[in-house]
Amino acid sequence: MMSLFAIDWAAFFRQFLYDPENPLLFNNGFFVYFFFLLILLYYLFRERYTARTTILSLFSLYFFYKASGSFVLLVIISAIIDFFLSNLIFRQKNLVVKRFLLLLSIVINLGLLFYFKYTNFFIEICNESLNTGFNPLNIILPVGISFYTFENLSYTVDVFHGKIEPEKKFLNYLLFLSFFPKLVMGPIVRASDFIPQLKKPYVVTDRDFADGFYLIITGLFKKVIISDFITANFVNYIFDTPSLHTGLECLLAVYGYAIVIYCDFSGYSDVAIGIAKWLGITIPANFNSPYKSTSITDFWRRWHISLSSWLRDYLYIPLGGNRHGTLRTYSNLFITMLLGGLWHGASWNFIVWGGLHGGALAVHKVWTHIKKENSGKEREWTKILSIIVTFHVVCIGWIFFRSSSFTLAFQMIQQIAFDFSFEGVTPFIENYGPVVMMIAFGFILHFLPASVIQFTKTNVEKLPLVGSVLVFLAFLAIYAYFKTSEPIMPIYLQF
Repeated sequence: MMSLFAIDWAAFFRQFLYDPENPLLFNNGFFVYFFFLLILLYYLFRERYTARTTILSLFSLYFFYKASGSFVLLVIISAIIDFFLSNLIFRQKNLVVKRFLLLLSIVINLGLLFYFKYTNFFIEICNESLNTGFNPLNIILPVGISFYTFENLSYTVDVFHGKIEPEKKFLNYLLFLSFFPKLVMGPIVRASDFIPQLKKPYVVTDRDFADGFYLIITGLFKKVIISDFITANFVNYIFDTPSLHTGLECLLAVYGYAIVIYCDFSGYSDVAIGIAKWLGITIPANFNSPYKSTSITDFWRRWHISLSSWLRDYLYIPLGGNRHGTLRTYSNLFITMLLGGLWHGASWNFIVWGGLHGGALAVHKVWTHIKKENSGKEREWTKILSIIVTFHVVCIGWIFFRSSSFTLAFQMIQQIAFDFSFEGVTPFIENYGPVVMMIAFGFILHFLPASVIQFTKTNVEKLPLVGSVLVFLAFLAIYAYFKTSEPIMPIYLQF
């Protein structure tokens, strides 16, 4: 009888250790218990600023440990280095020494990023171009390193330029860097926006709670229901072997991936922003209906806003921006987006993706100049046409972004361009009907008017507690129905 109630303590304690096969993410069952305990302790100590910050820092570091193992030490080391360097930069009066300290911070941060993310890529380039025989190193990419590296860099640069004063309490800076909702996949947050909020009283209004609930539920819906379902049941099959599928199937896979990557990344960002709201911290929105964009410039004001604004402020403008003539402006745009592509991953595909966007931004600037000289009232149909053209330019980029090689990317383009027909539509709909409907549903949600979204948010705010519980239970029921057999890792986890 006792054996029925015996507890396997070893298995129980293993749940609290890092498991590379099951990293801790927002859609992980363990996260529910983690977050419940955090909220409980955080609320109990809400009036005690230092205790509150300590609790959130410890939970954030533990979250990162459960997500990436020993790489949590890299975040701590990065925080220590830039905390002390930023204070040295601020106190230093000698401009030469000040510049040296800033350069040291940049070299250390980019050096770590380069080692972990690009070493094997450059070994591959050397082997191919110089016929060397270097063996690739066994390097594992630390989760989130691209995001917190950019946060470190923006912090020390802002301190150097006198835009902000460095934080005096190390615990605050450590929490800024390791804050768990945004640590793994962003958004990229500025210290000037984040750290002052830690020093304010903990206040979560009914509006904050309702907005957080809305963002968490809709974010999870986008990620684990729409994105994961389309990925597992359609997109992966087509992109892995495009030559085996018709042009129609390949085109629909590209459209499918467009909604997959949007729902995957924006969904995770929404959950992060929603959780932060419940903790009394505001993180800026990272997406704003990007496929409604009327130009590629507009797209980058709406897509991954925290990255595009970072690239603008810390790369494009320092390169000269648009201050040195037309040709230099186009060159700066191209270089910025090329490096933005490389930021996403050590692959020529990402570089080509960045180059395509850089070229498209330059073309749009030329087009804008021509339109100014022939200015006239823009008709509604031209706006719709601009949205369609912009969307398809973005989709061409997604082909290179998603494909694992140039060969597969060009196979996908070739099938769409030269093997496109509507033959076999009936069996295709029979096989992939639910997927096509899910893709259509994803685009319908994306193109909903802002007034409809605001109306939904307002009604969520009015829900009583029992109503919120019923909404959550309905979400769980839908999730159980559409749940994939194997968990699908978020796309931006690899960056």
